[in-house]
Amino acid sequence: MDQTTLLEVCKRAIENGNAVSARLPIRNTNRAVGTILGSEITRRFGADGLADGTISLHFEGSAGQSFGAFVPRGITLTLEGDSNDYLGKGLSGGKIVVYPPKAATFDPAANVIIGNVAFYGATSGEAYIRGIAGERFCVRNSGVHAVVEGVGDHGCEYMTGGRVVILGRVGKNFAAGMSGGIAYVLDPDERLPEMCNPEMVQLFSLEDPEEIVAVKEMIRRHAELTRSQLAWQILARWDEQIPRFVKVYPNDYRRVLEAQKANLQAGLTAEEAAMAAFEENARDVARVSGN
Repeated sequence: MDQTTLLEVCKRAIENGNAVSARLPIRNTNRAVGTILGSEITRRFGADGLADGTISLHFEGSAGQSFGAFVPRGITLTLEGDSNDYLGKGLSGGKIVVYPPKAATFDPAANVIIGNVAFYGATSGEAYIRGIAGERFCVRNSGVHAVVEGVGDHGCEYMTGGRVVILGRVGKNFAAGMSGGIAYVLDPDERLPEMCNPEMVQLFSLEDPEEIVAVKEMIRRHAELTRSQLAWQILARWDEQIPRFVKVYPNDYRRVLEAQKANLQAGLTAEEAAMAAFEENARDVARVSGN
């Protein structure tokens, strides 16, 4: 399968924005699948892409490197199989779903299903991974909302935005250089503190009612899209699971959000509240650094 195959399959969507769906085989020699299609969608429809779900492509097999790289809004790529490195690199509004073949006999929650550096530099979109990701999951993520069932070393490294829900163990040096976004880690064995890099983040319990609802909704979506038994089990005993989640919250990001909330309560507009919070944090950083 070459890149022009997808252009032909999705011709109606490219030309008129009409809905398209297809099932296609994939091999690990097929690299950057979806990238040229996404480029064509962006060229014709702009940065906003298409309506969510306009293009829905279901692949079966093993994907090569950079599956779904830079895919914009309107494209949903489902992979029934596994993937090499750089899955969803630079994801720009699209949706990626990965789960094992129906005939698989292994436990996805105990096996690596996607390679290293998934969603590197991603800016927006959604991802649902039924299984474990390799190292450096969501490095430099600045906006993607992702659910995964475990990650290797250096997860969420240099992350600046987005939300990541991890339903399993994390590797060492988690959240190193993480300055924005939030990660929610299910940590029943209380191993996260020893695996987390505390230089720029703090660990909190999951207590805010709005956040609890948001995390539950992400897990529900994950369960529905990937048929994850682990996710369904968590949802079935949700009240028991809430205390087992740990919120990984970057220090500067927390200060900005809290200041922004206080400014809104003081009567500022959303834009004024955000600007004032940013300026306040900048002054605090300068004061601490002695500048």
